[in-house]
Order: sequence, then structure tokens, then C-alpha cells
Amino acid sequence: MITGQNFIGKSPASTGSKNLTSYNPASGEAFKEVFVEATEKEVNEAVDLAVKAFKAYRKKSSTERANFLRAIAKNIMDLDHVLVERAMAETALPEGRIQGERGRTCNQLNAFADIIEEGSWVNARIDTAIPDRQPIPKPDLRKMEMPIGPIAVFGASNFPLAFSTAGGDTASALAAGNPVIVKGHESHLGTNELVSRAILKAAEETGMPDGVFSMVNGGISVGQQLVKDERIKAVGFTGSFRGGRALMDSAAARKNPIPVYAEMGSTNPVIAFPEKLTQEAAVLAQTLASSVTLGVGQFCTSPGLLLAIKSDALDAFKAELATALSSTPKGVMLNESIGKSYERTGNEVRNHQTVTSSSEKIEAGAAATVSVSGADFMANPELHHEVFGPFIIVVECADQSELPQVVDALDGQLTGSILATDSDLVNYEEVINSLREKVGRIIYNGMPTGVEVCPAMHHGGPYPSSSNGRYTSVGYDAITRFTRPVAFQSWPNSVLPEELKDSNPKGISRLINGELTNKAIE
Repeated sequence: MITGQNFIGKSPASTGSKNLTSYNPASGEAFKEVFVEATEKEVNEAVDLAVKAFKAYRKKSSTERANFLRAIAKNIMDLDHVLVERAMAETALPEGRIQGERGRTCNQLNAFADIIEEGSWVNARIDTAIPDRQPIPKPDLRKMEMPIGPIAVFGASNFPLAFSTAGGDTASALAAGNPVIVKGHESHLGTNELVSRAILKAAEETGMPDGVFSMVNGGISVGQQLVKDERIKAVGFTGSFRGGRALMDSAAARKNPIPVYAEMGSTNPVIAFPEKLTQEAAVLAQTLASSVTLGVGQFCTSPGLLLAIKSDALDAFKAELATALSSTPKGVMLNESIGKSYERTGNEVRNHQTVTSSSEKIEAGAAATVSVSGADFMANPELHHEVFGPFIIVVECADQSELPQVVDALDGQLTGSILATDSDLVNYEEVINSLREKVGRIIYNGMPTGVEVCPAMHHGGPYPSSSNGRYTSVGYDAITRFTRPVAFQSWPNSVLPEELKDSNPKGISRLINGELTNKAIE
């Protein structure tokens, strides 16, 4: 049952006077539930409880935390059609997409459970003492990653499950040993509550401290209060550049600044090189159109730029792409605000004096493509911004010398894709190297949509695509965003964390005096 309440730890709370409403984006109809915005007092109480919970939760063994994560995954699956139908109704996403996203969410939780139970993720490093070293003795030093404290997580509009309440940010923060306070996204409040209840049920089932998880509803003021609270130690965010930048600025202005791990959008450029384009123009156009329109273009990795050198093959490609996009049925966007933003930003680009377009008007959910010369693209930075939706700009470079200049003019991106033959790879090596410097993931003869959850994945890129390109929000390394290294010098072995003890009771891989081994120290 959905009640519209906040959860301050395990306790429901709804004392506020401001309400939020969840809407079906396909019909425009409001859901019957009234969701109560958290008050300043309730947000403060959630942080109070998280601080207390941290003292107990950080002492939980990795096995206990792993059991908690697995219980969350089980409880989410147990919601079955209730969760799927609500998420579909609040996002207009199809059943298969929601079921797949639910599976990914649970797989992430189970993967982090496996990671922390195995234990090597703490990156333990040990340099044993050399008491008789000259001219001064060498002390015993041992270092590992440790949790940092309460984490604020902001749900994403375009992923109601995998990047929201129990998504990658929450899963990795909990795995590392940190309590989490989620600010639910206003577009899928009912989905958020259902998942929040699943998490709280898991916390009770596995004996986790009250306050290990809280959920608050609200808008900008609630989010800002969380970020500005000196007891919050880091933030996870997926959304717009404007929203992410506002959180970054608030976090930086604190007495004690904290990191905001924000994924803030990307145009995900695709470069089609001459020989590849000549050989496969029609096929590439159809493939790109499918990627542009996937999920009505509402993926953070949706391709928004196509770079190529002007040629007959490019003209054929553009015609095929325009036909493929125009024949794609208009989709329903995630919410009214996103639809209006797509129309506004898309038409601003379409109406730009340097842009050529076959579309009379950009409408919410309708796919479109426009063209601009390489010189005009470089001269007009306003054309470089993401248009969130099924929209792509084709940048026509005058010649081989202009293409690398256009690549150099790009902002930081989550992904970059290369469509090339073996000869293209040789002939355009420097262009490819330049693109690599702009992205977090570079793709060969493929599209950027689709993000595999695995150890080698990196989902983050140079600013402004994300706030810190060194970190990923997808994959196993996501856990290190919510930890910090602590070095123990000359400590008695008996009181060291298990991961740093001589006997290595967990049998993890450790770097000991420069050698990676899972052996004990004799």
C-alpha cells in the first residue's frame, strides 16, 4: 500500500503541509495518493538517525552487510507485478524495460554483496616494519578503504529503479558501510515508496540499525538541506547539468566541503570515418537511429552528435537517418517537464541561424535530426549542449583537417564512439586519441546506449559530463566513491581490522611489501 509518507529510518512521517503529486505521463492523470514533502525537522531527524546508525553499521561484518543487500534484492523481486505496473504507470516505460531494469537493480545489489563478502575491494596495502633500517627505522604501515558516513542519494528521472532508490549509488554506499538518505524523484514517487519499504523490510530482517536507510520526499529545498548538512559526507546524483552543478556549488560552500558524484549529461559523440561511411552508410544510419530513439532518447548515453567529413556518402547517410527518425513513432517522455524541455532546447537548436533542418518543429517525443558545418559548430558553443531526447546533430566537417579541430572543441563526455574500418583506424589515429581524452568510455563500431555492470565498466567522464571523471557510477569500482583510505601505523595486530591482520583471516588479496598475495604474514 502506498501512503505518501516519508521514512525517517523505519518510522513513517508526514507532518508537513506541502504536498507532491505523481502523474501518469501517458494520460496526464494524477495518481490518487498525496505525497507529503518532508519538513526541515524531518530531514534533520533523518540525518541525526543516520549519524547514530553509522556507528553501529560500520561495525557490521561484510557478511552481515552482504545479507542485507541480498535481502533488499529479494524484497524488490517479491514486489513482483505491483512494482512493475507502478513504475510503468509513472514513467510510460514499457513492461520489458521495467522488468529489465528491475533485474539490473537486483543484480547490482547481489554483485556488491559478493564483492564485499570476498573482501579484496578494500585495497589493503601492508608495508611491514624494518626496525634496524639505517639511518632511521621503518615503521609498520597498513592501509585500506573505510566507510565515510551518511550519504545523500538523489533519484534519477530516467531510471526509476537502477539509478534511483535502491540503484547503484545506494547499493554501493550501503555495501561500503554507510547509511543512506534518499531523496525520491518527484516523477516516480509511488515507485520510490515501494522500493523504500523493501529496503526497510530488509534492514529489519537482517538486524541493521534504525537509520541505516531513510527516504524523504521533496523538491529543491529538501535536496539543498541535505547537501548543506555538515553531517552528510558525500552525495550521489544523476540528472541535469543545472541540478548537478547546483549541488556541487552548495557542497563546496560548506564549512567542510564534500564530494558530489554527479552524472550530469552528455552528447556522446559518434565519429563516422570516411571508408566506413562509404561502405555502410545505410546500415550505420539505421543503427544510429535505433540508438537515438531507444527509450525516447532519454538515456544518459544516447548519441546526440554525429561527426563526419563532408562527402556523397555522408549525404546518403543523412538522408537515410532522417527517414529512419521520421518514421519512428512519437514516444511519451518521462514527464511533462522533460517533454517541454525537449521542445524548447530542440527548437532552439533547430532555429539557430547556422543549422539546417528538415523538421518544421520539434515536438515532445518526436525524433529529429539537424545538420551544421564544422566551422559553425565550433563557433557556436550553444550547439554543444545536450538536448535530452531523441535528437541528434550531424556535424559536417569540411575536410580531414577540420575533423580533429571539432573533436578538440568538444566538452567532456560520458562516451565517444568510433565507426571505422581498419584503414580508418590507421589514417585517423590522432583524431581517435583526441576523442579518447574527452570521454570516460570509447566504443569501437558500436553504439553508446547500454551500460554493462561489471568490473571493467567506467560510467563517468571529464567535466561537465560528470563532476569527477576518475569515478564511475556503474560497476564494481563505484563503491570507492563512498570510502576513504586510512593508514594504521605501528598498531598492535590484535586490534587491526581483519583485512590488515597478519593472519589474513578473510583470505583476501593484499599488496604486502610490493607483492600482491593472499598469503598470511609469517
